[in-house]
Amino acid sequence: MISIHPITEKDVPALMTLIKELADYEHLAVVATESDFLRDGFGANPKFRALIAEWEGKPAGYAMFYDFYSSFQGRCGLFLEDIYVRTELRGKGIGKALLAHVANIAQQENYFGMQWEVLDWNQPAVDFYERIGGKFMDEWRLVALTGDGLRKVAGEAK
Repeated sequence: MISIHPITEKDVPALMTLIKELADYEHLAVVATESDFLRDGFGANPKFRALIAEWEGKPAGYAMFYDFYSSFQGRCGLFLEDIYVRTELRGKGIGKALLAHVANIAQQENYFGMQWEVLDWNQPAVDFYERIGGKFMDEWRLVALTGDGLRKVAGEAK
């Protein structure tokens, strides 16, 4: 049976484990720590929200999301940073339930919509998003400025 709830501070170790599993699947490194999530996910001005899905009382997956503002829409949207379900529990409706919960939050809180990214080689996720009506914005290209590039540009501020 699926159970979904917002994370609490006591869920952070499970969240960290799930994030590491997602990173392994996506061939990425994790530098974030439990302390980072405790600092940024709770308190007066949280930087993100997350939901934990449980299957038969054990952590099965999560969704992490945060606000972004659209100058064209004149209101916020939700950016879905991560959605992940443990490999052995896929096909049980957990991912769809997590996505439905985030979409419900977006609708209840009057967001204009949701956006997220998917790796182009992750065909099962691409197929899933197409089945639920997700629209791929191929004409838009993701741009990242990090590390040395970020420091260089920031150093040009007067």
